[in-house]
Amino acid sequence: MSPDPLSQYNATVIGREEINPQLVIIRVRPDAALFEFKPGQFGVLGLLGAAPRVAEAAPEDAPAQPDKLIRRAYSIASSSVERRYVEFYLTLITSGQLTPRLFALQHGDRVFLGPKASGVFTLDRVAPDKAVILIATGTGLAPYISMLRTMLMTETQRRFVVLHGARYGWDLGYRGELESLARLRPNFTYIPSITRPDQDPHFHGRTGRIQALVEQGVVEAESGVALDPARAEVFLCGNPEMVTLVKQMLEKKGFAAKNGQAPVTIHIEEYW
Repeated sequence: MSPDPLSQYNATVIGREEINPQLVIIRVRPDAALFEFKPGQFGVLGLLGAAPRVAEAAPEDAPAQPDKLIRRAYSIASSSVERRYVEFYLTLITSGQLTPRLFALQHGDRVFLGPKASGVFTLDRVAPDKAVILIATGTGLAPYISMLRTMLMTETQRRFVVLHGARYGWDLGYRGELESLARLRPNFTYIPSITRPDQDPHFHGRTGRIQALVEQGVVEAESGVALDPARAEVFLCGNPEMVTLVKQMLEKKGFAAKNGQAPVTIHIEEYW
């Protein structure tokens, strides 16, 4: 008798929050003890090829093997001190193999969760006296949520700045939580921005592409944190064009993305 393919599932969906039809936050509770991880690392989710897909999904070029797990790595958004579940912030890729299946998950559904976390996109190498500027577009925000949820509990002196860009205000996941944190924590500044304000007239905040805001000095103006590699380090996650352009701007200011003559002061998560 062949083994049941569903036996490969080892976790349960215990929370699902739809930000909009293309963005969702899901919480997954493992059957066993949750692996240890550092804020900024990623975990692996998986579903069988037989798992249902949302209606918005594009037709698959070739049908997935029904009994085989489709696995992908996603940045963890939950705090590393949260041991009951692990949280992920996902965007729907209609032509993708896995996200159309993940978006079909409902509370109580089963899923595969990888046995460990990986990645070096963490605060480990940042000196404790330096500010941290976290720049993201879209779901590139996820690792920063983990960092903030973990670090702001105890870090009262280090300055944290989040600059997050999306098309519309309703695409800004975690906005309410980040606004609350900014009110409660004097060492944290949250700067949301949208690129299509003409279609979202109720949004009151910065507008324009992230790279333009960095160039205009918005980070310094809003937070008082200088874009100086001696005093701050920058993390970049999200749209590859944004990452490339902001990296180039920072390098002109003396920041370094790779080991060379200068220590690394730009940290990049290339997950697209």
